[in-house]
Amino acid sequence: MPIFEKIGKKVLDFFSVCGGFVILFWQALTQLKKKPHFNNTFKQMSHLGVDTLPIVLLTMLFTGIVLTMQTATEFIRFGAQSTIGGVVTIAVCRELGPVLTGVVAAGRVGAAITAEISTMKVTEQIDALRVMAVNPVHYLVVPRLLSCLLMLPLLTVFGDVIGIIGSAVMASYYGVSNFTYMQSINTFVVVHDFTGGLIKAVVFGIVIAIIGCYYGLNADNGAAGVGKSTTQSVVGAIIAIFFLNCFLSLILYR
Repeated sequence: MPIFEKIGKKVLDFFSVCGGFVILFWQALTQLKKKPHFNNTFKQMSHLGVDTLPIVLLTMLFTGIVLTMQTATEFIRFGAQSTIGGVVTIAVCRELGPVLTGVVAAGRVGAAITAEISTMKVTEQIDALRVMAVNPVHYLVVPRLLSCLLMLPLLTVFGDVIGIIGSAVMASYYGVSNFTYMQSINTFVVVHDFTGGLIKAVVFGIVIAIIGCYYGLNADNGAAGVGKSTTQSVVGAIIAIFFLNCFLSLILYR
């Protein structure tokens, strides 16, 4: 019986946390009716978006290079070198671009959101906001939600472009001309391959912001609580990104 009690407790805790995510997201949506704090939103967009761009570009550059490095030899051996550009571009735009950008953002942006809000909770700054009749969801959650919602698709666009450029450079090293590479993209890639990845990025941005804010607002007191909530935020966001990526791929690219 103790084993089943532990399993049942874990299941109930899981659904309780998922319910907390949904409630916080709904509260943030209701607060969107009010005028957002533009200064705070732009500050978060700079901090959570622009500062993350170099990491995303570096990640996607080497991803495109390595992906082409591993596939070009096999494609050339079977005489299919004219398809390298299209295949790599589809892989980057559909899956690798939004997923890797989301994972990088979850590790950097999600951790930053949770650490900042949880520190405010531990130091009773959130209680001070309530005393001053300031809604913490409107002041803290909404700007971060809007910044992630807007910046993650932009980061994905830059990541896709730099990944394709890195792939083209590596393909030229294997003897595939830039004309052949671009012609392959024109032949095999459609607009939906790109827009579907952007839809994924929008969903991932919402997930990262909501999970980060939830664990920050519900952090335990003390330094240990801040560290625990930050770890839970990053792990939860990454797991949610992989799960939702599978679900969205099934819907968008059936």
